[in-house]
Amino acid sequence: MADVAARAGVSGQTVSRVVNGSPRVDPATRLRVEAAMSELGYRPHRAARTLRTGRSQTIGLVVSTLATVGNSRMLQAVSDAAAARGLALVVVTVGAGVEDGVAGAFERLEDQGVDGAIVLNEATPLARAVTPPAGLRLVVVDAPARHRDAPADGSRAGAAPGSGETRGIDTVQTIDTIDMVNTVRTDHAAGARIATEHLISLGHTRVRHLAGPAGSFAAAERERGWRAALVASGLEVVEPVRGAWTSTTGYRAAAEIDDEATAVFCANDQMALGILRGLGERGVDVPGRVSVVGFDDVADARDYRPPLTTVRQDFDALGEAAVAALADGAGGVAAVIPTRLIERKSTASPR
Repeated sequence: MADVAARAGVSGQTVSRVVNGSPRVDPATRLRVEAAMSELGYRPHRAARTLRTGRSQTIGLVVSTLATVGNSRMLQAVSDAAAARGLALVVVTVGAGVEDGVAGAFERLEDQGVDGAIVLNEATPLARAVTPPAGLRLVVVDAPARHRDAPADGSRAGAAPGSGETRGIDTVQTIDTIDMVNTVRTDHAAGARIATEHLISLGHTRVRHLAGPAGSFAAAERERGWRAALVASGLEVVEPVRGAWTSTTGYRAAAEIDDEATAVFCANDQMALGILRGLGERGVDVPGRVSVVGFDDVADARDYRPPLTTVRQDFDALGEAAVAALADGAGGVAAVIPTRLIERKSTASPR
């Protein structure tokens, strides 16, 4: 460590702070120390550092499945954010709807001495149904949460001004968190509302919704935003068709969209891909006869036929916020990541 300090022109304490992931280091200094470590081939001994600091510099990730695009994107984002902080990542998958699996996942992570765990998406309701090991810090991603210091009017604690969080939509708050739990979520409802308002602004009055699976917080929030936009404009709300985040279920749903519809807001891009194929096979032109909007802005969305108008979810920011909340948060943190509409060629005014 002394050699690294000499090469970087800093104190040994500064090198120690960089090694231990302390936020109390100037970014330029951190880069200089990291460069010196790389040049000298210096690698901190993780076990020794654990004994010295009481922290393993390892975090866990609990997820129900890695088969969905959203979860796999989040895994990459969390992995990148952890690596940037010098943290190792342990991933545990659990079956959907298996509370015992989540409890077992927490136990396995505790046995491996992780400093805390991030629980993703559909695994979060299961995680809230079990009691985590004492002292295991948690961050839940995309789950409703109510903090002890939440305002009595139901507004979200910790939502930064200008975050894009939807106001005027009843807040879903059904879970009381404990001190060790932080929450990070995308503002799904605001994104869905913006997407639906885009379609309404084009002149669409019969906007249908291809929703995600029941029990998914993200799906419920996106449906809520869609409903709110229609109600605010005095338009009819037809009950949504429900899919399972896959292009296959989107393809099947195309046959269930009524002939009166002129636009469909899909809860994710994969289902939008399927519905584009299904509508095409029925001879329905997009966007000539029906406009389609997705959610996520996956890498391939611009290559859909036609290129997909969609709501961009910032997975990198979500992953960074989750890791930061786990590494730096004192508990009771609620971060909300805004979304934005990406307009392409799958939407147009009705003819």
